[in-house]
Amino acid sequence: MFASASSHLKTVRDLLRFCVSRFNEAGLVFGHGSDNAHDEAAYLILHTLCLPLDELDPYLDAVLLPQEIDAVLALAQRRVEERVPVAYLTHQAWQGDFDFYVDERVIVPRSFIYELLGEPLRPWIEHEELVHRALDLCTGSGCLAVQMAHHYPDAEIDAVDISLDALEVAAVNVENYGLAERIQLIHTDLFEGLEGTYDLIVSNPPYVDADSVAALPEEYLHEPELSLGSGEDGLDATRQILLCAAKYLNPRGVLLVEIGHNREVLEAAYPELPFTWLDTSGGDGFVFLLTREELLGEKP
Repeated sequence: MFASASSHLKTVRDLLRFCVSRFNEAGLVFGHGSDNAHDEAAYLILHTLCLPLDELDPYLDAVLLPQEIDAVLALAQRRVEERVPVAYLTHQAWQGDFDFYVDERVIVPRSFIYELLGEPLRPWIEHEELVHRALDLCTGSGCLAVQMAHHYPDAEIDAVDISLDALEVAAVNVENYGLAERIQLIHTDLFEGLEGTYDLIVSNPPYVDADSVAALPEEYLHEPELSLGSGEDGLDATRQILLCAAKYLNPRGVLLVEIGHNREVLEAAYPELPFTWLDTSGGDGFVFLLTREELLGEKP
């Protein structure tokens, strides 16, 4: 169908309709930058045609060159037949106002933590200049480290990952944002070998439980397996973080961790810890906060 479509499609509107129909017909699963066929098709078309991503309407009736139509259809065909997440097709992923280079060496950025940096942390970090050193565990593409550097301009940041492949992608994003002097990329497993202490530690570690990993849609299987599953209940990495974090936090230092849908399991495993669950666009059950003092069981 894709091969024969090229001679019948003339405008952006034609392409959009065709792609939305094919995406819906194929039963694609979304969640790597959009949540429906229309938005994903619109993004794929605008990106491929080098048009502003927030201005579809002015171009809907623009007549396209045959090679432009073929370029869009080639990516749309891969999206349908190979179930490749759109971010890997365009090598671009957005978080808020930031865009990042991505490929299949890293998970597609979708952490809620970026929403919480800066103003939402005011009750715990009163002024941005109080963050002198920060740590991003399981940095992946480096997206959170880059955004930490933006929100805390006085901070030196360590960005850690166990995957050398991921750190190569992170290096691209660090360089693209001109942050090579402030963000140090470190190849290690969580805290292993790290020195010194931090005012802020964030982590979006692997957190998918074994049953959910086994049932993941095909789109998610393009992502590095190491970035998704974390033991039977999805909390293996989080347990290590909770075990070690206090040692690496300064007094009044803050730990921020995303855990997916594991809130109930985590609270049952650590009834003594006073987790603060922060509001995000996805709800209040995905990211928890603990201070160094709370991790150590000290009274305020």
